[in-house]
Amino acid sequence: MRRPMKKFATELHGKTVMTQEGQILGMIDNFMADMRTGKFDCLLVTPAEGVDTRLLKVDALGRIILPFVRIQATGDVVVVDMESLYGPSH
Repeated sequence: MRRPMKKFATELHGKTVMTQEGQILGMIDNFMADMRTGKFDCLLVTPAEGVDTRLLKVDALGRIILPFVRIQATGDVVVVDMESLYGPSH
């Protein structure tokens, strides 16, 4: 079982988000939290220029909604596991 990551929201805001394959998705703009537990549910990512969001879940502002549990690593960039989210065709 994977150990939960602990980061401050301010450490993640504005970071670049990329897939495991190296495709840049965009930058973290905001978060969605479960008000009952206080835990983050999703990242809201402003798409990078040229990112096709038609097959991705987006909010009313066009930001990509990524479940927080799909984050694989954080550092200079945030790496997300898109394959387990949408299948191997993406």
